[in-house]
Amino acid sequence: MFTDFKITEGRPLTVQVKEYLKQWITKGKGRVDQKLPSTRELSTMLNISRNTLVAVYTELEEEGYIYTVRSKGTFVSKVGIASVPSWHVDWQQHLSPVAQAATDLDLMKRDLRGEKGMINFASIAPDEKLFDLANVKRAFLDRMAIEGEILLNYGYAKGYKPLIEYLTGYMETKGVDMDGKDILITNGFTEAYDIILSSLNVNEKHILCENPTHHTAIKISRLQGYDITGIGMEQDGIDIGEMERALTENSFGLAFLTPSYHNPTGIVMSAEKRVEVLRLLAKHHIPLIEDGFNEELRYSGSHMAPLAAFGGDGNSVIYLGSFSKILFPGIRIGWIAADRELIDALVSVKRARNIHTSTLDQAVLYQYFHNGNFEKYLKRAKSEYKHKHELTVECCRKYIPHKRLTGTGGLHLFLELQDGIRSRDILRDCYEQGVVFTAGDVFYTDGQGEGTLRIGFSRVSDEELVHGIQVIGKAVQRRMEENGC
Repeated sequence: MFTDFKITEGRPLTVQVKEYLKQWITKGKGRVDQKLPSTRELSTMLNISRNTLVAVYTELEEEGYIYTVRSKGTFVSKVGIASVPSWHVDWQQHLSPVAQAATDLDLMKRDLRGEKGMINFASIAPDEKLFDLANVKRAFLDRMAIEGEILLNYGYAKGYKPLIEYLTGYMETKGVDMDGKDILITNGFTEAYDIILSSLNVNEKHILCENPTHHTAIKISRLQGYDITGIGMEQDGIDIGEMERALTENSFGLAFLTPSYHNPTGIVMSAEKRVEVLRLLAKHHIPLIEDGFNEELRYSGSHMAPLAAFGGDGNSVIYLGSFSKILFPGIRIGWIAADRELIDALVSVKRARNIHTSTLDQAVLYQYFHNGNFEKYLKRAKSEYKHKHELTVECCRKYIPHKRLTGTGGLHLFLELQDGIRSRDILRDCYEQGVVFTAGDVFYTDGQGEGTLRIGFSRVSDEELVHGIQVIGKAVQRRMEENGC
């Protein structure tokens, strides 16, 4: 009896023994009314202090798992788990079309993934080595000292008020007129985009966006039943002529655009095109969802205000913000800045779905900002990422034959290879040599992009970066030679 009990280092022994005995009872190994060894006997059997076992037996009796009969001993209680005939469900046959589509679109399951020890250009997450842990800990302790009891209780669906006030000011520094607008805190970009699409009643479930575009946006749009039309990209942003033709020939309910450090191309839309985009959308009465992706990771040139700022006091732009690619993606904090009446409705949808985003996470992030740490961290991070960006551009130009290379900021570059060279062939070749990147076809709305790839440089060392790009370049050259290019 109890010969399979094993001690795990670093966990309280009382907890381990208690959990073990609970499972022993609930799994039916201990029969109802079966007598248990005394604490002295069990102490010898498990080589554990009798005091520990006295505490365990006391807690188990309080919770109704065992009972004691004076002068007779301790026995197993009837815990309410009875053996009944079992049967099995084929859950694959019960999946909804949405669940099936989500599985089909899940890159984590469908694409080649970087394994430990590989050079991974697929990730565009921030480098955890740059995380400002000391000041995050300080922010946590500061905020807990001020209102710890409140933060550990339920919060508000709209979000943590001090953080909302901070983000309102943050948006105003970007040039956005927040008069008549409000903010909803979300669990990152993904929830923000999903909650908007599921909450709006549009004349046409048809979205206009750039082509290529954010894969997560494609996935959520399709899961919400939207058709997608992608508009080609030029060096300074979306192709205005193609956009105008699409708006004339089709009906759209929404537009989704990423004007700054676009994912995946890294292109920044020019000021002239921003004005023209808003003019066209206003002409056709199409609301815009703007993804403020990586706006802070500018390495050169002048500041470019978001489309929401170009929109002035109008309310047709819904801005989605997140710090996931700059700060700490583990803290799932994003926000929606939009018309106050719309935000009021979205708050109710948010409350119905998951009550609220973690108040503790919001408060720690707010305190980190309040303590003045964000600007210092951002300066250090931008310096490191700028260096990696420049090195990646240099290596791509030197080692990888390509038709086009884009990306002036952010954490990635986008390459278009020579005609006839498929990036998935290159990916398989490189994978065997310990290098992985993202094949660009996943970002296209219409099945194009087989000759494109995205290279994320944020989490690789300089040495890995140079070697990894050399591996990619040699794989491309081999394929070109095979194709007679």
